[in-house]
Amino acid sequence: MPRIAWTVLVFLGATLSLVAQHSVDPANNRGSEFDANLTESIDLVMRSIATVTPGMTRSDLLQVFTNEGGLSNRRHQTFVYRKCPYIKVDVDFLPATNESDWITEMPEDKIVKISQPYLQWSVTD
Repeated sequence: MPRIAWTVLVFLGATLSLVAQHSVDPANNRGSEFDANLTESIDLVMRSIATVTPGMTRSDLLQVFTNEGGLSNRRHQTFVYRKCPYIKVDVDFLPATNESDWITEMPEDKIVKISQPYLQWSVTD
């Protein structure tokens, strides 16, 4: 490939990468109506929540979330983010032992499914 063509391809690739990054990242809209501090805070929350994935244990989940009040069982529960009770996820578990026991939560229970985070007022018992 001629040197000029290679240079043009590299330049186009770099340009497209920068354009894509700028257009996707709301924090780059400095002069807009977006609050940069809030956007950064929410970005940190989303990254923290994304560390919890299926295959991890209930114990792993409880490093980032805590139990919410309300009705639940060992296999399905709603959890709230430790730093804000309005940020929630719904989680399905596979019991580590005694699958017929729907009440006793075990730290080794495996996460089968975790919802996207959502906002909701707190539930109190």
